[in-house]
Order: sequence, then structure tokens, then C-alpha cells
Amino acid sequence: MGQLWNLVLYQPLLQALLFLYKLLFNNFGLAVIVFTMLVRGILVPLTIPALKSAKKLADLKPHMDALKEKHGADKQRLQQEQLRLYKEHGVNPAAGCLPFIAQFLVLIALYQVFMFFIQNGKIDGTIVNMKFLWMDLAKPDKTYILPIIAGATQFILSLMMMPEKKNDLMVVQKDGKDGKKDDDMQGAMQKQMLFMMPAMTLFFGITLPSGLALYWVATTVFSVVQQYFITGLGGLKPYLVRLKIIS
Repeated sequence: MGQLWNLVLYQPLLQALLFLYKLLFNNFGLAVIVFTMLVRGILVPLTIPALKSAKKLADLKPHMDALKEKHGADKQRLQQEQLRLYKEHGVNPAAGCLPFIAQFLVLIALYQVFMFFIQNGKIDGTIVNMKFLWMDLAKPDKTYILPIIAGATQFILSLMMMPEKKNDLMVVQKDGKDGKKDDDMQGAMQKQMLFMMPAMTLFFGITLPSGLALYWVATTVFSVVQQYFITGLGGLKPYLVRLKIIS
């Protein structure tokens, strides 16, 4: 398994970064950014269908709410009707898992690559200069500038991945109590992820080598642009309207 990992991910990433480093005038920071764009470009055939599937899921929410109201007491029937609805509209709820897993595997392999650079200082006889702007990419950013940028961009992406809410109207539930229309398990998970992912990104950005934080910023910015062209501003739009950035 270890040999397969080295053959498929570790060594290709190592050699790709080294090649880009030499190509880009021994600037490892630029190599990381260009490398990120290339990786995300390769993953586009996986991420585009996943984003479209997520948008379809958001569009189906009124139908899902109607099914919950109709079959809420019969969990098995509700699940069957939900699966039927997904099939009719060509939606795969698990479609977003594969791109996330692919990015996560790349991040683990890249972490190993950085650790190799830090421990050895050179590859194949080539001494790698890890300086970029104000940072030593082999060490955490003690100014916290890059981790904050990483957390902020992740927060923007998390907002964009949430459905746009036209208003916060309350609805009356069957027990007579007021509740949010989106107060279900999916909505609760989305709210948790809205803050959890940026917090985790900030934490890892502070503790891990800044080269990884630079990679995360680059990949998140790519995701923000990609998300905008596929699904629009999503949950970010009400905030931009409130700030009078857009109308």
C-alpha cells in the first residue's frame, strides 16, 4: 500500500513541485500556487458535477419539505420517496464526496512533501529556497496573516455553498410551536460547517507549515471562483446586499 501511495501521489507531487520550482526561478511560493491551479484544473471534471448536484439538491428543498410533511411519521416511506425524487431529477447526494476525498489525499501527500523538504533542505541535489514574501514556507506563519486569510476565504466559500435565504420567515409546526423553515438536520449541519471549516482552517494554518496554508488559500480561492460560476453567490448574497456591496 505504501509503494502504491508513493507511486501514485507522493513521488508525482514531489517531482511536479520540484519541476515548477526550477521553472519559476527558484520561487517555491509561486510553484505552490501554480501547482494548486494545475491540481484543481485536473479535478474540474469531478468537482463540476458535484457542484451541479449540490445546486439541484438545494432546488429540491421545497419538495423535500413537502415529503417530510406528508410522510414524516413513516420514516421508511419518507426515505423511499426521497430516493424516488432524487432519481427523477438525476441527483446523487453522495456526488460531492469524491472531490473532497481527492483533495484531502492530495493535502496529506503534500504535507509529506513539505516535511521532506524541511528535514532534508534539498531534493536530488537541489537546495530548495523556502522563502516567499514575509514567510518561511517550511515554518508556521508567526504573523498569522496567511492563516487569517485562509480562514476568511474558507468562510466565504462556506457561505456560498449554503442556499440563498430570501428571508427569515417563521412557519408554524404541527405542535403549534414556531420554528425555522430550515430547522432540520441538514440545515443544522450546514450551520455547523459554516463556522467549523473556517475555524479548522485557521487552526491548521497557525500550526502547520505556511506552505500548506498557502496551498489552502490558493485552492479555496479557486473554489470560490468555481462556485460562483456554477451556483452563484448562494448564502453569501444576503450579506453582500446588507453591506451594500451589491444590490
